[in-house]
Amino acid sequence: MISFLGSLPLGTLNVAIMQIAITDGLRPALYFGLGSLTAEVVYVRLSLIAMDWVRKQKALFRALEWVTLLIVLALAISSFYAATHPSIKKNIILSSTLHRFWLGLFMSALNPVQIPFWFGWSTVLFTKGILQPQAAQYNIYIAGIGIGTLIGNFVFMFGGKMVADNITGNQDILNWVIGGIFLLTAIIQAIKMARKKDVDHRIDHPEEEEHPFESIILQEDNNNDKPKD
Repeated sequence: MISFLGSLPLGTLNVAIMQIAITDGLRPALYFGLGSLTAEVVYVRLSLIAMDWVRKQKALFRALEWVTLLIVLALAISSFYAATHPSIKKNIILSSTLHRFWLGLFMSALNPVQIPFWFGWSTVLFTKGILQPQAAQYNIYIAGIGIGTLIGNFVFMFGGKMVADNITGNQDILNWVIGGIFLLTAIIQAIKMARKKDVDHRIDHPEEEEHPFESIILQEDNNNDKPKD
């Protein structure tokens, strides 16, 4: 549930999945989603078994944030270019000759946003004793994350397909809208970086991460502490 709901807010990867589904079809979008999912579960696994190592990679994460910002700006420019050139119709980056699985893997690996999200959640779950440092629990946890993210990707994939079936002759308008979303995402990330709300800060302060289910976790833990009749 955490992974599913966390994948619903508009971001670089899910908007990219939606645009690929619109311009290239469901299969390429599925490949892209599987590629991005692979990078995500690798990051989660790494954060579980090497938390101290993750904390020390601040310079790497800062560099990745700048790379991600440039990629999002490039996606926005590519969408605007497609909108102003009706003969192109497709985002030249997302519709490149590179296989969509590798494109998704590459873009997700360079997107550090998911690192503090899962680092923070894992810290909360470890602290509350819900997640134990056991291989079996790690595997189940990561499987749940993968399934939740995949279902969230389906929302954007099939949503994009539905949009594609109803925009005949209006592809340029959609490219303007998606380009605007990418540009807004870039602006928000730039503001966070300027305000020092970057990845390494959020990793050092996981308690500042917003956890929509934390109140439920705390309530359940408090109920478990109450004496039984």
